[in-house]
Amino acid sequence: MLLQVYNVSKSFIGKDILNGCSFHIEEKEKCALVGVNGAGKSTLLKIITGIMEADTGDITFSSGATWGYLSQQEAVKSEHTIYEELLSVKQDLLDEEQELRELEHSMKHLEGEELQKAMNRYSALQHDFEMRNGYAVKSEITGVLKGLGFSEDEFDKVINTLSGGQKTRVALGKLLLQKPDLIILDEPTNHLDLASIEWLETFLRNYSGAVLIVAHDRYFLDRIVTKVVEVERGEARTFSGNYSAYAEKKKQLRDAQLKAWMKNEAEIKHQEAVIAKLKQFNREKSIRRAESREKMLDKMDRVEKPEELNDAMNLTITPSIESGKDVLTVEELSKSFPGNDLFQNISFEIKKGERVALIGNNGTGKTTMLKILNHMEQASGGTFRLGTNVKIGYYDQEHQVLHAEKTLFQEISDAFPSLDNTKIRNTLAAFLFTGDDVYKLIGDLSGGERGRMSLAKLMLSQANFLLLDEPTNHLDITSKEILENALNTYEGTVFYVSHDRYFINRTATRILDLTNQQIVNYIGNYDYYLAKKDELTQAILGTESQTGTLVKGAAEHKEALSASTESSNAGSAQSWAEAKAEQARIRKIQNQIKKCEEEIDKNETRSAEIDELLSQEEIATDLGRCAELAREQEALAAANEKLMEQWEALQEELSE
Repeated sequence: MLLQVYNVSKSFIGKDILNGCSFHIEEKEKCALVGVNGAGKSTLLKIITGIMEADTGDITFSSGATWGYLSQQEAVKSEHTIYEELLSVKQDLLDEEQELRELEHSMKHLEGEELQKAMNRYSALQHDFEMRNGYAVKSEITGVLKGLGFSEDEFDKVINTLSGGQKTRVALGKLLLQKPDLIILDEPTNHLDLASIEWLETFLRNYSGAVLIVAHDRYFLDRIVTKVVEVERGEARTFSGNYSAYAEKKKQLRDAQLKAWMKNEAEIKHQEAVIAKLKQFNREKSIRRAESREKMLDKMDRVEKPEELNDAMNLTITPSIESGKDVLTVEELSKSFPGNDLFQNISFEIKKGERVALIGNNGTGKTTMLKILNHMEQASGGTFRLGTNVKIGYYDQEHQVLHAEKTLFQEISDAFPSLDNTKIRNTLAAFLFTGDDVYKLIGDLSGGERGRMSLAKLMLSQANFLLLDEPTNHLDITSKEILENALNTYEGTVFYVSHDRYFINRTATRILDLTNQQIVNYIGNYDYYLAKKDELTQAILGTESQTGTLVKGAAEHKEALSASTESSNAGSAQSWAEAKAEQARIRKIQNQIKKCEEEIDKNETRSAEIDELLSQEEIATDLGRCAELAREQEALAAANEKLMEQWEALQEELSE
């Protein structure tokens, strides 16, 4: 065992963030730490790495184990160049190499015992240098830098002149080169393009050590991790498998919990109804039975209701007007900055109802293209035109549509003056801003909160053509799923930039790949895009033999689908028949219960009549008549006793 987290708890200002979290990581294991925003994932990482102290609990690493940590805000500050900064990680190997060169030079002038001593030292150093792959240091650094999206002409850039995202990539590169026993990463994909994310996936999947990752990139997690630790309501729970396996198991678990709670609630309501009915009979034995059931009910284990899934955004986007069939036409569009040609002579069309993803490496001009279409940038050449009745709604990753000096309430009321106070508050509440939150300044919000505010304005815009720039950035997984569902049911048209492949897979009907200053069109989602790229590669290699395999595979798939459909139909018929029989059985029990109650009421009514008769003077003096009525009343009581037993048994059967 490489890492043991045992019973860790942490509170802030009286609020429990973590409550008795326990899990472990084995050597070489790839583990994801998941949970909604605010669940305590980053706090737990800081406790593991010693940045923060736990209130209770223990963190134990195996003897001699090394670890490295990259936080979300990690950035390198240095006067070194990018290459020099990464080279510094291998300083001990550079020192060894320098000593080897010095020994080579000195041995030319040594003799006897001194020469032997120098040769022994040289031999030991050379063996260590080779074992630690010292001769490949520079090529290894080059490979990491290129993998993280740095071109060779950027290697000599000074660290302190870089953007925040570039500095974070440098910090990630340094960590990967250190090769600790455990790599701990907090949102490592935030500043990477698709090509860099894919490179990092391969690196981590093949990494000889263990990895602990916090990430909202579900595709990334699916391809790397073999275990998921979920932090929910302060507690940690471990699931085996990748993210998709966890999501399926989590759904099954919640469904089971919900079913158990509903069954428990139904049993409680049933017992309460039986108790009320027994008391209504108003007989000594029925009242005793009611009291007995009340005691049993008090001792019954109560199942806790599963947490409602209403803590996520309530996002529904409805266009105010329907657009024409042709939504966007781009012709020969170009954009250049001094010394940097982004794209040249690009042409494409977007039709009504399409959800088009624009992908490509960082710096290819994806965000710039959206800004041009939203009249925030001027094109260098070419034209574009919007179709009839097209109304744009824009979401930008820097949230420039928001005003830092305004409160949340002012932001909505100023943008949509027709909304009354109640509507504004309800809208903000749908995006998790309640109470005094509405008076927070936009400038004081976190990245995730700003994202939710931008989505709130997007929803209220009632646009029929959405331009979205990295809409999933800073959203937790639950919020991403809400956005995916909203876009998939949206009746308008969507054109968006994203590096979230899971999101693209769930939402895109078409992909435009901006590469080599041109657009390549793929009619499908991200899986289709990957398959098409492979197909093109196979075509280039001339693998004609695959054609027969594809035809055969299609035929087999069709046959299997047909068999599956027949089996499914048979199963459906059987399920329908079973459900029908069960419904008939329930109706029969309900009718029997009703009949019992009618018989009991009838007997109770007759017993009351007998009481009335026995109080009459002419009957009270007739001993024979009194005895006859008394026997009838006893028989009625005995009959009701059996009827109540039967009634209770039927109630239990119905409850089951």
